Amino acid sequence: MKKNMGYVDRFIRIILAGIIVFLSVTQRIHGTLNIVLVVLAIIFLLTSLVGFCPLYLPFKLSTNKKKAS
Repeated sequence: MKKNMGYVDRFIRIILAGIIVFLSVTQRIHGTLNIVLVVLAIIFLLTSLVGFCPLYLPFKLSTNKKKAS
């Protein structure tokens, strides 16, 4: 797996996941919306940790800046 997520993209996903978890823990969101958003937060965290987003592949997207040699 080649990394296709840059640092800014990963940072934004981690912040969004944190906000979702905070809202869930403080019970500001509940029910089905809570479940869907918590699953999304888990996906955000996992993709941020590995630096790879499978949804970028079909669109040939990459936010990872390649370093010049």
